[in-house]
Amino acid sequence: MSDTPIIVWFRRDLRVADNPALSEAAKTGRPVICLYILETERERELGGASKWWLHHSLQSLSEDLEAIGATLILRKGQAFRILDMLIEETGADSIYWNRRYDLAPREIDAAIKSDLKARGLTVETFRANLLSEPWTVKTKTDNYYKVFTPYWRAAQDSLDTGKPLPTPKSIKTYTGEIKSNSLESLKLLPSSPDWGSKMSPHWTIGSKGAAKALEQFVGGPVADYPEDRNRPDKDNGTSKLSPHLAFGEISPKQIWHGCKGNLDSARKFLAEIGWREFSYVLLFHNPKLATENFKPAFDGFEWNPSEDNLQAWQHGQTGYPFVDAGMRQLWQTGWQHNRVRMVTASFLIKHLLIDWREGEKWFWDTLVDADPASNAASWQWVAGSGADASPYFRIFNPFTQGEKFDPNGDYVRKFVPELSKLPKKYIHRPWEAPQNVLDYAGVTLGKTYPKPIVDHKEAREKALAAYKASRE
Repeated sequence: MSDTPIIVWFRRDLRVADNPALSEAAKTGRPVICLYILETERERELGGASKWWLHHSLQSLSEDLEAIGATLILRKGQAFRILDMLIEETGADSIYWNRRYDLAPREIDAAIKSDLKARGLTVETFRANLLSEPWTVKTKTDNYYKVFTPYWRAAQDSLDTGKPLPTPKSIKTYTGEIKSNSLESLKLLPSSPDWGSKMSPHWTIGSKGAAKALEQFVGGPVADYPEDRNRPDKDNGTSKLSPHLAFGEISPKQIWHGCKGNLDSARKFLAEIGWREFSYVLLFHNPKLATENFKPAFDGFEWNPSEDNLQAWQHGQTGYPFVDAGMRQLWQTGWQHNRVRMVTASFLIKHLLIDWREGEKWFWDTLVDADPASNAASWQWVAGSGADASPYFRIFNPFTQGEKFDPNGDYVRKFVPELSKLPKKYIHRPWEAPQNVLDYAGVTLGKTYPKPIVDHKEAREKALAAYKASRE
């Protein structure tokens, strides 16, 4: 047995269980070097909320590795340079990693793999973060699916939903001296001001937090998911596993396995895992999904950019309580309920006629679950420009959506406290409240809470007219 070390390069797979690269390296019995690189040649910088999560996720991973005898090495810079330096420092002759699927990282990985193999080193790569590869499921014409429902139906036979890999019992760690950056030196946490600390009470970051969230959700709420997933006023209506998935603190296979005893009631929930898989299919075949319309017909759409309206939307000051509650939830917690994501996105695109890419960028920066595939695919879905998209003329009514899915106004009261004393009859339409009701609730429209920045009916008519003009 060789004592030549193996480098395991962690990326968006920050876990020790069901991690094929780590498991295969541990199996060899050779010394293992566990490495995370904060890559500086990224095509797209991580968003601020993602950096905050990453800091704590790396801390958790380091503790999990220490528990099985390994040490996490942190470096910052260009991946190929750092790997070269580490190979030279340690004599490692094998590099293991789990595959990535967005184009720029794929190209980096391909170039590194080609170079290392040409020099006689071993490179092993694995599928770890999807249930099937994005190129696996094909139509009868050997193309990729562009509509979710037939994709998900066809994908069932290709999904790897077997038993997840266990955590290695122990890892033979490399005992030579290796320099590592301190976690603090990566400067992932926000400062001046430290807006990240406000998100801390809402999350338990790391694989243990992910496992606990899955256990709690599968233990009961999953049965009511088909209805409750649309209710932002219910704290346990969704699993809140999305950031754990985005950073690979839990794998989709672990989630599927966790639902195994309850597959019938979990069917709708697992279809959301399917949407994530489908989003990666779209991203793999359309690398510019975050910046270019999937449907070129939308390239001629005439947007109406307004910095004032964009900022009002970003900061939850649109005068539409359900929209504002969602945007404030996002800012306070780094997360937004999925039903509300559709409503807030529709409002930006169709009420304000602001380019969907502005919303995608804001969510990329402020979501702790910002994902290169799901974020872009979902924004294009709402815009009507994407694959299997909601038609552009489907315009969510921001106050009837609130009345339907936050019927008592609890969600709005939580995140828009200046409206908390309004009765439920007016909580989603404060502009319709009589003056005596507003006075009793301490609400002065235009002062304590903004008047609507656009009229719903007029905005809807303008959006439809703009859509029609783009088709002529």
